[in-house]
Amino acid sequence: MKLNELKDNTGSRKARMRVGRGIGSGKGKTAGSGMKGQKARSGVAINGFEGGQMPIYRRLPKRGFNSINPTDFEVVNLGRLQKAIDDGKIDVKTSITTETLAAAGLVGKVVDGVRLLAKGELTAKINISVAGASKTAIAAVEKAGGTITLPEAK
Repeated sequence: MKLNELKDNTGSRKARMRVGRGIGSGKGKTAGSGMKGQKARSGVAINGFEGGQMPIYRRLPKRGFNSINPTDFEVVNLGRLQKAIDDGKIDVKTSITTETLAAAGLVGKVVDGVRLLAKGELTAKINISVAGASKTAIAAVEKAGGTITLPEAK
């Protein structure tokens, strides 16, 4: 196969309908917009409008809460941490910080810190300092003989 022999599969591209080109075309006169009215004009956006009936987004009860300044943690699981240690990306002799995790490629852009979760298994004895951790992650780190440092609660 050569580059000049490449072509689409038959029927994979459909030509656009040329509307408003005479009544014999099947899409002439009103061009598929029906008769007069707001929806026959250009620039119509009536999303959620139900013809005067109370719209569904107002009929249904509101639930939940969105914080105006939520905390955005980067998540690191114990399994990925152990794999980075096994691959030699993280040295267990030194204390593991957010910068160490970023250098190893475990976290990207850190906004509010790193949260440690317990998915996977940890066998290495580590000293890690993170912004947050689940109870099971703390237990797993301490079971492996390591320590975990969390910031004091405000």
